[in-house]
Order: sequence, then C-alpha cells, then structure tokens
Amino acid sequence: MRQPAPLGHLPVDFESPAVSTAADSVSSAAQSAVVLVEKLGRALHAYGSSAHRLENALDQVSRRLGLRGQFFSTPTAIFASFESRTRPADEAPRTVLLRVEPGEVNLEKLSALDAILGRVMRGEMLPQKAVKEVDGIVDAPPRFGLLLTFLAFALASGGAARFFGGGPKEWAVATFVGLLTGLLAWVAEKLPNGGRLYETAAALVAAFVTSAAAWWLAPLSFSVVTISALIVLVPGLTLTLAMTELASRNLMSGSARFSGAMLMFMTIGVGFAVGSRLGRMLFGAIPAWQPTVQPLWTEVPALAITAGALVVLFRAHPRDFGWIFIGGAVALAGGRLGASWLGPELGALIGAASVGMSANLFGRLRDRPAAIMQMPGLMLLVPGSLGFRSVAALVAQDTLSGVQTGFTVALVAISLVTGLLLANVLVPPRRML
Repeated sequence: MRQPAPLGHLPVDFESPAVSTAADSVSSAAQSAVVLVEKLGRALHAYGSSAHRLENALDQVSRRLGLRGQFFSTPTAIFASFESRTRPADEAPRTVLLRVEPGEVNLEKLSALDAILGRVMRGEMLPQKAVKEVDGIVDAPPRFGLLLTFLAFALASGGAARFFGGGPKEWAVATFVGLLTGLLAWVAEKLPNGGRLYETAAALVAAFVTSAAAWWLAPLSFSVVTISALIVLVPGLTLTLAMTELASRNLMSGSARFSGAMLMFMTIGVGFAVGSRLGRMLFGAIPAWQPTVQPLWTEVPALAITAGALVVLFRAHPRDFGWIFIGGAVALAGGRLGASWLGPELGALIGAASVGMSANLFGRLRDRPAAIMQMPGLMLLVPGSLGFRSVAALVAQDTLSGVQTGFTVALVAISLVTGLLLANVLVPPRRML
C-alpha cells in the first residue's frame, strides 16, 4: 500500500485559483501536527519517559508529519521549536516552552501512547484524530483504586523483605509498615503542600514503628524491615535514570534528576534519623539481629507478590503481570550470576544487560514499549537500599561507612547504566519508546 505523503509535503499549486484554500489546508494540517507533538510531549513526560527517548520520539513523529522540530527536555520543562519544511524564508520558527512537573510512571498509558505513535508513523491516523486519542488517554481515570494502591505498598515491602534476607517475622512487619507508608501517601495528598514532606514523614514513621516492633517482637532485624518498608520511596530508579541520561549526553536533564534523587535520599535519611532517635528514647537500643536464611523456593512466591505490587505501583495493565514477573526473574538471575563472576557491585552490569536485552526482545516481538519489562526489572536491581544506608550512616555521623557505601551506590549505578547500553547494542531497541 502506498504510504501517504508527509503533511509538510502536500502538493500545492500556487498558480491555481484554489491556492488560498490549499494553503489554508496545509496551514491547518501543520497546526494540528504541532498540537499533536506538544500533547505527546506532555503526556510522555508525565508518564515516565526519559529525556533521550522523549526527544527521539518527538523528533521522529515531527519528521513524519512534515515538520522540522528541535526538542530539549528537562524534568520540569520541555522546549520545542517547530518549522514547516515548506515555510517561506522570512517565516520564523515557532518556539514554545511547556512547563511540566515530574510525573510518575504509568506503563499502561505509556503503552497506549506508543500505539498512537506507531499508527501516526505508519500513516494510519491523522493528527486531528491522534490529538483526540491522546486527550482520551490523559483524561482516563486511574485503573487501580485507593485500597488496591495501599495493598500494593504493603505487598511490595513484604516481598522486598524476603530479597533482603528477612524471615517470616520481618516479612510480616515490613508488610504492615509498608501499608502505613501507603496510608501516609494518601494523607499527604489531602494536605496543602503535604507531598513535600511525605518522604520525611514516611521514613520517620517507618523507623519509629519498626523500633516498637523490634522491642515487642524481639528478635527482629531493624535494618531489613526499615529498608523493605521504604524501598518503594527510595529513588534508586530515579538515580539510575539520571545516570542513563548523563551517559546519553542529556547533561541538563541528567544533572537535574540526579540532584533531585540526592535531595530525596537526604530527606528520607533525616526522617529515618529522627524516627530512630525517638524509638531509642522510648524502647532502648535495638540489638543487631541476622535472620535465619530462608529456603530458595520462597523467592518464587515473593517475586510473584512483588510483581503483582509493581503492576499497581507502575500502573501497568493487569495482563502485563506475566511480563513483569519474567522481567524481575531475569533481573534477579542475571544479577546473581554477575555477582558470582564480577562481585556484587559490578555484577549489576550483567543483571541490567540481561533485563535490557530481554525487554528489547519483548518490544520487538510484541511491538510494545520495552519499559513494560525493563522498569520493573530494574526496580529489583537499583541501588536504592544502598543509597538509603549511605545517607543513614552519614546522618548518624558514621562518615567513613557513609562515604564507602555512597561510592558503592555510584559504582552499582554506573554498572547498571553500562549494562543497559550494552543491551541496546546487542539487541537494538525497537521504535521510540
């Protein structure tokens, strides 16, 4: 089938009596193309697309629609410049600033936007229709309700406790404390500017409640429970995304995202320090405790529970549970295999390369975004717990331990980024997302 010509290349006979109508038609088509690109940029940014993927997607769709577009994305703004390929020499490009807020990952809507991009690129959908489709995706209500979101916080924390080496007692307490962090998220949304203090308050509550549980249910591993309960909050994925953007030469976006991740680590560390101090004042010092090693088979139900929680937290479609489970299994297996070869820090490279190649292969075979497998898989590899431990040590004035752990965080993050870059070379990603 013959592909339709790009909008900017529509034939116009300027010596025809209908020249005014044709010119107006081209102008209207170009305007619709610009509106579509702007709306796509906002939506992709809001639903977790990285800077380099977002810019690449907008550039490709602009070319398909007959526009010359230049794009610059940061965590809080998108700069875009448009000009038609057939514009007069004296016509200046149109430049816009889109003020945006850092959004949360929404894999279902990201997948739907990817489908629209594909149809536009194949010439199966006109910009006017695509704009309505994008608006429908943005305005669609959340799939998962409040109660299910609370449950996802709890289950993600309980599953993480197993991977951090906890026993049944740690799983149960981490699940309860994770539920409390979910409730706090709901309360913070209801309060003016409450979201700015959410991470600090959640860390304080988690540390204090865990101290009480360790006193009442002793022996209990305080570190395993607190890290598991806060694992959903620590910005390990943001840190890895920042390093990826820096590696792809998106220096402004990567630097800003990195600074935001460091600030969040600090706010969590402050809350943890205050909660721990209050716990010691009321319940006394908590003795260190190493839980008994659990059977290997317990990781399978823990991974299934965690994958189910990540479906809700990453707002994926329920049918993608299986792919998220496979991504997590590949990440864990690759990370442990790499740790046995290269050590725990550099072993993350093998884990990231494994999940990256699997996700790219999934994207090619299913014609869907690789992020559906890649982001949840990376969630099990990112150095969030190490970053939390580093900040907690620094707040407790254990400078040497804090700096050493911080260096380990950087090494793991760089290993993850290198693994993802290697995966993109060995199994090139599909289209834009």
